[in-house]
Amino acid sequence: MKAAVLKAFGGPEKLEYADVPDPVPGPGEVLLRVRACALNHLDLWIRDGLPSAKVKTPFILGCDAAGEVAALGPGVAGVSVGQRFAVNPGRSCGRCPACLDGRDSDCPDYGIIGAYGGRPGGYAELLAVPAAELLPMPQTQGFPEAAAAPLTFLTAWHMLVTLAELHAGQTVLVAGAGAGVATAAIQIAKLRGARVIACSTSREKLERAKGLGADLTVLHPPEDLARTVRKVTEGAMADVVFEHIGGSFIGEALKCLRRSGRLVTCGATAGPVAPIDLRYVFDRQLRILGAKMGGRAEMHAVWAELAAGRLKAVVDRTFPLSEARAAHEYLAARGQFGKVVLLP
Repeated sequence: MKAAVLKAFGGPEKLEYADVPDPVPGPGEVLLRVRACALNHLDLWIRDGLPSAKVKTPFILGCDAAGEVAALGPGVAGVSVGQRFAVNPGRSCGRCPACLDGRDSDCPDYGIIGAYGGRPGGYAELLAVPAAELLPMPQTQGFPEAAAAPLTFLTAWHMLVTLAELHAGQTVLVAGAGAGVATAAIQIAKLRGARVIACSTSREKLERAKGLGADLTVLHPPEDLARTVRKVTEGAMADVVFEHIGGSFIGEALKCLRRSGRLVTCGATAGPVAPIDLRYVFDRQLRILGAKMGGRAEMHAVWAELAAGRLKAVVDRTFPLSEARAAHEYLAARGQFGKVVLLP
């Protein structure tokens, strides 16, 4: 089969479109003919050599895949060749206290295909995956949209619904409104009955965020973020800040919260070090909550909403698998609104 293989850590030039052996599905697995694989910023970090990922090159990236079943491994029942599925990217042992408590991503053996744990991903024509991790695609859902959904929607659901406990009538500030995870967050927040303030450096992205349901928008910079949020909320501020930028933005985002507000974060595209004034945090009793993916039950809950059409992944642009380097460069430039998807 053809695959975009990471030959060594470094820049996009380290991705090579090459022939590799076809994977063979093991017991309980299916062979999926990949029709679409979405990119994530995690792909860029793994490519650069993220130490905690414990990845060895050569390696096939790609956390989010969708396609058709091409073959069944031993012992697989209830699945037919030709059926269409997306893939739940998380992998956990299912036996440890964290897994039994529904906290799959806290499992000591937790991994993500195409990223953590050395499991090959979807930058390929074929992918062997456990049948238990297949997510049925409704006929109304296309392969690019299905591939663009699992990781970002699971993460956003875990952040807003599980960790922040967002509910109707509350206000959430969604930062970096053009990112895939942010487009998911806007929709999930509206589904929960919340008021959404979208924040971005791009006027065009803010207009598109309105199309997803954002009630208010803030262009930051140049607008003073906290002052603007105070103005549009008439002093009430936000109950929740949804954040995936990191760096110095964290300190600004915290000032947008009401007392006892919650900031949930899942990324660090602006840098992993976030200087903050702890006196402001404890005086206002703020909560800072880190998020990594989510549990299997959360995945099935959010997938039910996607399958019903109440949520939908936003695809910005597609690239042929052979142009994985160009897709990485496009994502790194941060000009997209929604997801970037590779098509084998």
